[in-house]
Formats: sequence, C-alpha cells, structure tokens
Amino acid sequence: MKLELVTPTGIKRSEDIYEVTLPTQDGEIGVLPGHEPLVTLLEAGLMMVRYKKSDKEMEPLAVSRGIAEITGDTVRILADEAEDSTDIVEAEVKAALARAEKMRAEAKNQVELNEAMALLRRQGARLKVAELKRRTHRERKSL
Repeated sequence: MKLELVTPTGIKRSEDIYEVTLPTQDGEIGVLPGHEPLVTLLEAGLMMVRYKKSDKEMEPLAVSRGIAEITGDTVRILADEAEDSTDIVEAEVKAALARAEKMRAEAKNQVELNEAMALLRRQGARLKVAELKRRTHRERKSL
C-alpha cells in the first residue's frame, strides 16, 4: 500500500507501507491493504506506520489536524504538520506543553480555550513520539 503524507511545506513521505493507524475525529483507525474507500478528518495525535507485515514495531509520527483519503491501496494524508522522531526536540516540546497549559488556565473565552486544547493535543502527540524514540533507543542499547 502507498502512503502519501503532504504538509504545506511539501511531501513528507511517499513510500510503500503495510499498515498505518490514524487519529481521527471518531477515534483511532487502522488501515491495511484493501481498506474500504474513506475520507475522514484527522485530529492532532499519533500516527503509527508499519512498513512490512513482518515488522514487530511501528514508527510513530506526530500529526496535526488534516484530512485522510483512503482509496484502494493508497493512503493520502494532507496535514498542517507532521513530524517524526528526528524532527522533535523533547525539551522544546516540554516547554511548548507548559505554555499550552498556561494558555488553557488563562483562557478568557471558548475560542481561547479551544486553541489551548488543540495546542495541548498537538504537543502531547509530539512528546509521545519523543518518548517512544527515547524508550526504543534505550531498549536497543541494552540488548
């Protein structure tokens, strides 16, 4: 199956994969080859990619809001942002998460609260990717 991941800065990924899980407005969905055609809205969250059926681990990516189109054996994702573990600096994410928490606490209206919550979801996904990178690195090092 082909994964096409596009952000405003250009094509982030265009590669063959076996499986992908996506954070949608209705919850997480898994997509395997032969999935029914679907167009769905993405939420900020964790996207997981398995490249081969035999792979035990999946690669995490942090994605922001966007749209996913599944047609035949293609998964096309248009997202505002997408980052893998090489793009993320954990200390910067923790600082951004603290700013988002402060924004939420100081929100004066629903619009400000919604913006803070969206930022919290986005930074939370980025932090999860960084933590998974650190844990995987530590596990490989101990082998």
